[in-house]
Amino acid sequence: MATAPDLDTPDEPVAASGASFVNIGERTNVTGSAAFKKLVMAGDYVRAVEVARAQVDNGAQVIDVNMDEGLLDAEFAMTTFLKLIAAEPDIARVPVMVDSSKWSVIEAGLKCVSGKPIVNSISMKEGEEAFLFYARKVMAYGAAVVVMAFDEVGQADTKERKIEICDRAYKLLMGIGFPPEDIIFDPNVFAVATGIDEHNNYGVDFIEATREIRKRCPHVHISGGLSNLSFSFRGNEPVRRAMHSIFLYHAIPAGMDMGIVNAGQLDVYDQIDPELREACEDVILNRDPGSTDRLITLAEKYRGTDAVAEKAAEEWRGWPVAKRLEHALVKGLDAFVVEDTEEARRLFPRPIEVIEGPLMDGMNVVGDLFGSGKMFLPQVVKSARVMKKAVAHLLPFIEAAKEVGARPKGRIVMATVKGDVHDIGKNIVGVVLACNGYDIIDLGVMVSWTKILEAANENDADMIGLSGLITPSLDEMVTVAAEMQRAGMTMPLLIGGATTSKVHTAIRISPVYTGPVVHVLDASRAVGVASTLMSDTQRDPFVEKTAAEYEAVRVARANKGQNELATLADARANAFVAAPDGKAPPVAKPGVHVFEDWDLADLRGYIDWTPFFRAWELAGNYPAILDDEIVGESARSLWADAQAMLDKIIAEKWLTAKGVAGLWPCRRDGDDVVVHATGRPETDTIAPGAAAVLAAAHVLPEHEVRLSMLRQQIKKREGRPNMCLADFIMPEGDWIGGFAVTAGHGIDERSAAFRAGHDDYSDIMLKALADRLAEAFAERLHAHVRSDLWGYAPGEQLTNEALVREQYRGIRPAPGYPACPDHSLKPALFDLLGATKATGITLTDSFAMLPTAAVSGFYFGHADSQYFGVARVGRDQLEDYAARRDVDLDTAERWLRPNLD
Repeated sequence: MATAPDLDTPDEPVAASGASFVNIGERTNVTGSAAFKKLVMAGDYVRAVEVARAQVDNGAQVIDVNMDEGLLDAEFAMTTFLKLIAAEPDIARVPVMVDSSKWSVIEAGLKCVSGKPIVNSISMKEGEEAFLFYARKVMAYGAAVVVMAFDEVGQADTKERKIEICDRAYKLLMGIGFPPEDIIFDPNVFAVATGIDEHNNYGVDFIEATREIRKRCPHVHISGGLSNLSFSFRGNEPVRRAMHSIFLYHAIPAGMDMGIVNAGQLDVYDQIDPELREACEDVILNRDPGSTDRLITLAEKYRGTDAVAEKAAEEWRGWPVAKRLEHALVKGLDAFVVEDTEEARRLFPRPIEVIEGPLMDGMNVVGDLFGSGKMFLPQVVKSARVMKKAVAHLLPFIEAAKEVGARPKGRIVMATVKGDVHDIGKNIVGVVLACNGYDIIDLGVMVSWTKILEAANENDADMIGLSGLITPSLDEMVTVAAEMQRAGMTMPLLIGGATTSKVHTAIRISPVYTGPVVHVLDASRAVGVASTLMSDTQRDPFVEKTAAEYEAVRVARANKGQNELATLADARANAFVAAPDGKAPPVAKPGVHVFEDWDLADLRGYIDWTPFFRAWELAGNYPAILDDEIVGESARSLWADAQAMLDKIIAEKWLTAKGVAGLWPCRRDGDDVVVHATGRPETDTIAPGAAAVLAAAHVLPEHEVRLSMLRQQIKKREGRPNMCLADFIMPEGDWIGGFAVTAGHGIDERSAAFRAGHDDYSDIMLKALADRLAEAFAERLHAHVRSDLWGYAPGEQLTNEALVREQYRGIRPAPGYPACPDHSLKPALFDLLGATKATGITLTDSFAMLPTAAVSGFYFGHADSQYFGVARVGRDQLEDYAARRDVDLDTAERWLRPNLD
């Protein structure tokens, strides 16, 4: 591995040209690159190495490697990847930044780097003793280190705090003989032009602090993440490029000599539009109070506009009507669709011909673009909105003439199965299929097998599509398939949803139904599968091929040497031992706390936007996705629409956020947590800045609740424990918490209005935003618990990025997720919280929550608590679990089926 480049500090500040500036590439980071994460999660390290090679070829002088992913063995992934790139001369010529929030992962990586690595990062957030402990470790490995401007109080935001923390860290490091040229301070680049006055000086604070740190701390280096600066203008590439270029123009001479920067996304300072340059400079240098407003106004001039686009916008209205309709469909423009459809109706002998002619021609173009990867899901859903409005205008004319509607390519009955209430994915697939000429009979959510079969028969359906999100839905899909077989049906059965998989479809569903069964991965595959199944020539070969694939899956599964399971006794003997000194302190405000109306504007700042884009099948992490070469344009348009709707949701109070949190004494009893529900009234307050309305505390009668947890049973290599959530609770006495939140109250009325207006795009957008607000509420409430209600982190100051990366103490595992895979724990949690009375959230028979924009889970506060996956469990644990839960074996097997052999 190459050694680090000579970064010794020059006597004079580096030139504004940035000739001495070191660019750090971040694409080999699973938290920053969806493509890299997918390759590593799949174990495809050969292709993952090519990501590193591409970074180096594109000018990265250092590559940052991060493997922090909850379902990944980060130590194994880090060592495997570093060993592979060490053998590649093209990559090994640049140094590696070993990046992780866990020291064990960093140390594993350091052992694989033969040259001089860089550790990212250490800080004083846990105090001087821990800081110096890790600094000595870094020094022993001969590594350089990134030191974050972060201490026991929190992240440094002002010039004075940045200087104070870095100066203090420097003196501590000098005291142990740490080489100053191996220190890289990161004084935190924060967003400017946010509309909050306290943020206006963030750019100046960084630049001035950098200059002073270089004076006080000879020979150190200064780094920073540049993308944070322009966060307020995400989606507006010209403004972001200008801001980054201008910031570096001033920060490099002040002493910033490293950073995470895409060199290809920078402009030459002198070549930036003078008007834009002056406006950006006014903001970055905080030259006057009105600079933010001026830049926001000016920025609209640069948002996705150019001479060609402006000319096209003027010209398309003069095209022939068929061409205009096609353009409107492809671009998702509905402003003129009714008048253009009416014009087309007057040109055709029959109104049905408008649908069968120009409208279907336009949708065929949409389908072709989507199928070839040149158009993305949000655009397709917008196209559907245009199509539906056009058809709605024509329907009265068609009915008046008693015409038969346009013949569909096929008729599909779709439903979310009984017990499940989630329908965003199903709705998206339905829209995409409708865009491609299919007649969709959408039965909604929580649909029984009897209603599904009746609808298929009554509507002469060509196929049935089933959807489900929670694991109990898998059993219900098997029931539907079995009943289709008993009824003698032969039509294809399509299976989709987040919890489904090709393997489950092959092993559990396909064997109970002799008709074609096909797992559909996402909306982009649905059209191809449906079209093939409706084809006279392609159907039989496709069905035979799919059946053969599923048989191969079953054979492979039967012959697969699965990871060996330990006995339950051996797994318990290898339990995780939590350090006694990591136990969280007693709860400051025990009992149950109800929040009737949490401020949505407050929650907005806690949204993790990456899952929002994934819900629309746009791959990539936020905010980098907005600048992605492939999906960036679509992502920016979707982002702008989301922000506009979110503004209305908050201003017009479309939704109401209700939540409840409880904190109780408890103790560990084997793999169970015994909760002492001794709630008492509390006068509750929330963290500053959140305008939530507190209802009277909900007091539970004193009683005990036993929460039975599952333990990992897959045999581990030496030194790695078999984890169970109960391991984070002390047997002699401890504390545990729980919560349930929703941002879904009020959604049904708005959703119905959108559907009535043929606006699937807005309907899906609203549901996706409600889901994000619910998740944000869970994040926000957890922060409030840590800092106030429980109070074990009273001085916590974390950015939203740090919250998304879970860089805080404690976890909030949810029933139904990897560490706590049994959904059936929700009723016990809801009983402890009085959740339905407090929040209006109800549970279905399969433990799904209504409203669907809801989150619930437990709070663990031990310093060692962490997320993990229980994965496969054995028959011995199944029987033990049934006994602990006091249920029969069949019930326990139904609850745990996804985790059983």
